[in-house]
Amino acid sequence: MSNKQFHNYPWWSPRFWHGMSLNVWLPLVRTHHAKVSPSRLGLLATITTAAAFNSVVEPLCRARFRRQLAKSKPSDPLFIIGHWRSGTTLLHELLMLDEKFFCPTTYQCFAPGHFLLTEKLITSALSWIMPDKRPMDNVAAGWHRPQEDEFALTNLGAPSPYRRMAFPVTSPCSPEALDISKLPPEELEHWKHLLQTFLKTLSVRDDRQPVLKSPPHTARVGVLAEMFPNAKFLHIIRDPYVVFPSTLRLWRSLHEVQALQVDTGDSLEEYVYRAFDEMYHAFERDKENIGADRLYEIRYEDLIANPVDIMSHAYNRLNIGDFEKVRDHFEKQAQAMKNYKTNTYDLEPRLIKEITTRWGPFIDRYGYQTPTTDSTLTDASSDLA
Repeated sequence: MSNKQFHNYPWWSPRFWHGMSLNVWLPLVRTHHAKVSPSRLGLLATITTAAAFNSVVEPLCRARFRRQLAKSKPSDPLFIIGHWRSGTTLLHELLMLDEKFFCPTTYQCFAPGHFLLTEKLITSALSWIMPDKRPMDNVAAGWHRPQEDEFALTNLGAPSPYRRMAFPVTSPCSPEALDISKLPPEELEHWKHLLQTFLKTLSVRDDRQPVLKSPPHTARVGVLAEMFPNAKFLHIIRDPYVVFPSTLRLWRSLHEVQALQVDTGDSLEEYVYRAFDEMYHAFERDKENIGADRLYEIRYEDLIANPVDIMSHAYNRLNIGDFEKVRDHFEKQAQAMKNYKTNTYDLEPRLIKEITTRWGPFIDRYGYQTPTTDSTLTDASSDLA
């Protein structure tokens, strides 16, 4: 996203930090010593005002739905996992074609503490404020579109790598709470409690099986498999020489839109390398303890080439439903996917060398090829990842 695009996304437009309560927002600001860039002071004011509103409405929502929340027994989720820009959004959109599933929406992740009480009113009143497209690509945006539960967890106060988006300059170069098995026991239990609370709240609204899509969960499969004994995991992988530049673009756009600090991006390449390393170290460590009937892996390149057959195999391997009942929906979507635009990336030789060295185990394990130094890499779906 260019600076011009950022200015077309005004300071009063919704950011995910608007969903925090004061007891989550103010400690985050204090952690970074309130180092806010002058051009983002308007954003600071709107977030703090929204946090005050959330702090009043959240206890009202808990009181109003106390009985329903106490009785709520959500089904174990189907988790979509994979590195950022690997195709997790595509899988999320595809699985929403099946009416047996539901997923959290943008508003529910934006206001996880009170959406049961406020969703209908606020999404109707503020429909005009939501942009039509996501800031980092051409994927449709909207209050009722599928969204990552990681944003809900962050707004509820869970430690998360997404907190970096608010303060990228003063955040460490290593991801926060990506591999949550490293958290102190009390923090880990708090993280689990917040996820369970969010799922219980979602199930008050919809009792179908939830589909949760969050790239950070890739590093948490061990904890999640233990928390949810009947959960299934759909893991998508993609050419790392495309994932790297696409992820850089993602983080830059998010920092420009979401951050309260103007980030030069000097440390961003190292951050992407470290996050990938930590994510797949944890995933490979823990996936051996998850049965083949619970974890299925898909290559993004195969999914794009033949989405119907690949999803049919996934349904059968994970036993997540009768694919024939939804085949027509998937075939129609496969036709629509042919019209998506593409991005291309010309990787510098130094980046090709660095990716090959640092992500070599992943490249070897999944059989990807190192491009030549004059290759142009295609991001086969700027709209899909």
